[in-house]
Amino acid sequence: MRLVLEKRPERSRAMQVASPLFAVALTILFGSILFAARGIDPLHAIYVYFVGPLTTLWSVEELIVKATPLVLIGAGLAICFRADLWNIGAEGQLIAGALAGATIPILAPQWDSALAIPAMMLLGMLGGMAWAGVPALLRNRFGANEILTSLMLVYVARYLLDWLVRGPWRDPQGFNFPKSISFNDWHLLATFGDGRVHLGAVFAVIAVAVLYIFMSRTLKGFEIRATGEAPRASGFGGFSQSGTTWLCFGLSGALAGLAGICEVAGPVGQLQPTISPGYGFTAIIVAFLGRLNPLGALFGGLVLAICYLGGEAAQVELSISEKTAQVFQGMLLFFILTCDTLIRCRVRLEWAAGTSPRPGRRLSMGLGGTTPRTADAGGSAQ
Repeated sequence: MRLVLEKRPERSRAMQVASPLFAVALTILFGSILFAARGIDPLHAIYVYFVGPLTTLWSVEELIVKATPLVLIGAGLAICFRADLWNIGAEGQLIAGALAGATIPILAPQWDSALAIPAMMLLGMLGGMAWAGVPALLRNRFGANEILTSLMLVYVARYLLDWLVRGPWRDPQGFNFPKSISFNDWHLLATFGDGRVHLGAVFAVIAVAVLYIFMSRTLKGFEIRATGEAPRASGFGGFSQSGTTWLCFGLSGALAGLAGICEVAGPVGQLQPTISPGYGFTAIIVAFLGRLNPLGALFGGLVLAICYLGGEAAQVELSISEKTAQVFQGMLLFFILTCDTLIRCRVRLEWAAGTSPRPGRRLSMGLGGTTPRTADAGGSAQ
């Protein structure tokens, strides 16, 4: 006897919409079990983790600040994943965008005008796009796996950032700490009121709206969807696989780079060895939680931002480690993928030949929904 995943002939649209909600509910349920096993009141822990970040104006502002890079990167990755292109290196593209945009305040601090910040944003997008172009080039030219190449470039970007802030870009008046000079005046994003919510939040909303229209109302959007769902058919339709690769990696890289420069020109205010707590990797969960839809990435970004804030609050109030807090993100991704798998496939018990509980014909179908074959109880194929 074995369990077989059998491809469903038709997917339930209602379940596709409800799947992220089921994943969040299962994460809360199993998270409660985790807290109870550690001797912590699960109801109080869940309150601290998921409700606490929404109870004050300060926490709501921090929620928006945390969600901004997640939404920007998640919306771009959703486009890539819809085309069946697996850009796993958004963290490196975020860093590359931060480095490219930071060249203005670090190398040309005297350029302190209203044009400086738009130029920083543009350079950030170009930096992220160029970094994402490397795996796109390797895939198109040599057939290299984009998962490996994009992921390995994350470590290259991290070491490049570390070298710069400890070497040529280190603040000469920073008492030997590994950081660049602090950004000031026109080298910082404008904030709303006295809080920390900055202009990057507006960029995130605009990006989500533009990408939604692009994917649902344009021929290029249809080309991306067709390439991901039926690459052979899209080839017959005259769509270019290599062109789609360049476009998707360029879009996702540009948005990751924009998120990077928004971080260093916003909440961080300078370059330092760590400018992201892993937004590029967390945005993968955001994309899937949002059903690979730019609008859904807005919802997914807010949910994961709550996980970040709740994890920080839980470390202080419940005395748990950072790793325990990060378990929630892993569980959330696991349940999202599980729910998505069960939407596409159904689980069925398959009995070995001669051990079927009742005689007669049985249906044997392999993983992925291959053509069924019938066999009698004795195992002879017909």
